[in-house]
Amino acid sequence: MIETEIADFSKASGSKIISAEQAAALIKDGATVCAPIIGLAGWSEEIARAIAERYKQTGHPKGLTLVCGSAMGNHKDKGPHVIGLEGLVTRFIGAHTHGSPNIGALIQNNKIHAYCFPQGIVVQLYREIAAKRAGMLSKVGLGTFVDPRIEGGKMNGLTRQAPDLNEVVTFNGEEYLWYKTFPIHVGLIRGTTADAKGNISMEREGASLEALQVAQAAKNSGGIVIAQVEYLAKAGTLHAKSVQVPGVLVDYIVVSKNPQEWHMQSEGIYYQPAFSGDVTMPLEALPPLPFDERLFILRRAALELAPDSVVNLGIGIPDRLATVAAHEGVADMMTLTTEVGGVGGVPAGWPNFGMSYNAEAFINHPSMFDWYDGGGIDEAFLGMGEVDKFGNVNVSKFNNRPIGCGGFINITTASKKVVFCGTFTTGGIKATATEGKVKILQEGNRKKFMDRVEQITFSGRYAAKSNKPILYVTERAVFRLSAGEVALVEIAPGIDLEKDILAQMDFKPSISPDLKTMPEEIFYPTWGMLKQHIGRRKEMPIADRVSHSKQIRKDRYCLEPDEINSQSPEMVSA
Repeated sequence: MIETEIADFSKASGSKIISAEQAAALIKDGATVCAPIIGLAGWSEEIARAIAERYKQTGHPKGLTLVCGSAMGNHKDKGPHVIGLEGLVTRFIGAHTHGSPNIGALIQNNKIHAYCFPQGIVVQLYREIAAKRAGMLSKVGLGTFVDPRIEGGKMNGLTRQAPDLNEVVTFNGEEYLWYKTFPIHVGLIRGTTADAKGNISMEREGASLEALQVAQAAKNSGGIVIAQVEYLAKAGTLHAKSVQVPGVLVDYIVVSKNPQEWHMQSEGIYYQPAFSGDVTMPLEALPPLPFDERLFILRRAALELAPDSVVNLGIGIPDRLATVAAHEGVADMMTLTTEVGGVGGVPAGWPNFGMSYNAEAFINHPSMFDWYDGGGIDEAFLGMGEVDKFGNVNVSKFNNRPIGCGGFINITTASKKVVFCGTFTTGGIKATATEGKVKILQEGNRKKFMDRVEQITFSGRYAAKSNKPILYVTERAVFRLSAGEVALVEIAPGIDLEKDILAQMDFKPSISPDLKTMPEEIFYPTWGMLKQHIGRRKEMPIADRVSHSKQIRKDRYCLEPDEINSQSPEMVSA
């Protein structure tokens, strides 16, 4: 029935409506295909499935380059995973692959060339491509695995033999990475409603992402733009200010036949009206967090929240900090943001990461990273997979399995203060607390504080030159980056320094002569003191609220070549 209605509408209006199968047939071998995405938000699942089916039946299209700027897929059966077929995609450029198992397997098995660049860089490059500029200069990525003097963002051995897509350059006496542009042949975008002229609105989407920038880049590259939507409207009936992508940039429209499955708002849900600003959800409805090691981490991290600050929360343990803030009644004392464009409200945790409950405003993805890269974040709370003695952090590669950096490198580079949050060990760790004293019930089977991280996603030595506060918060200890090394500054009540901390590390940190006990109050089932704590900080001068030292000379932001090479000798490109 819906197919007949669409056909009648298309014929009567002379519109751009086609089927997903027809869209798949438009994609030529060797094309560079770009799709806005975070999780399943922005992803044209129905079109992707048609592409995969056509390839299985005909062997075409083949040799595609897939470009995605953020985390992609639901970690099992949706997202770019469906086109992760050997021969269909032969090159990947993006920020994060963990959510698409097939793409990750192709990379790990050296079946495709793969480049991992910071999320903000990828989505900002679309504007450079649209404007036909030669690329973009940025300090984001210096000193990390993205730096071509280390790995160049190359995700496997096959790619190490391929050309670099970025270079280190000197401009006005300062060091930058130059990220090069490339043409986009197909832009796969998504919206809520399309009119017959191709104007696209996004009223039910949780984020507008970078759909406009992708469409502009594809059209100015001489390519095509295909939009997947849920609804159709007559030409001229959409409010002009609701149109996120004008029809002049859209060549074809595909109406989803099964939006509940193939047009999901996030990884976890088809539609939550609080994510799109259609309702205001009572925050007390957010489920409580269990009384365990993760809650201890979150509570200690929450003590770093400053009033009137702009905050970013990373995926994993940190994203639950928004729930703590909501339950403690402090979410309105600072501005919580998401990198894909949500401003205010309470960011959602996985599987709805990237969405926001009750956001005050939505801006597009590249514009958010303009704000972030320029120092707009006062405090960032991010995860940590591995930490070494220099304060380097790895979240992008484990046991040779590529995962990617997402927005981690952008955010840690420019934020005024960074708080890494994670359990002290990993793999089965369990902890509780009784009368304010922490007890490790089961130790994790793998250490996280390593002599050397597998991959440098955050450079401690680079960050040390900026002299900004860097903390590493766990359930049993807090460390600080001090003089380019990790220093123990707090220990939880009930924890034994030798047995529970030093014996579980591959290196011995420096220990502060002023070693403190973590606040006992956070280790009771009921807390309720965060609002009071932040209120006290509100009385401080604004400059002291995030403990941010004055910016030092710009030329000290760059590592010397010998310092870069000394961070991880085995990872330096030959």
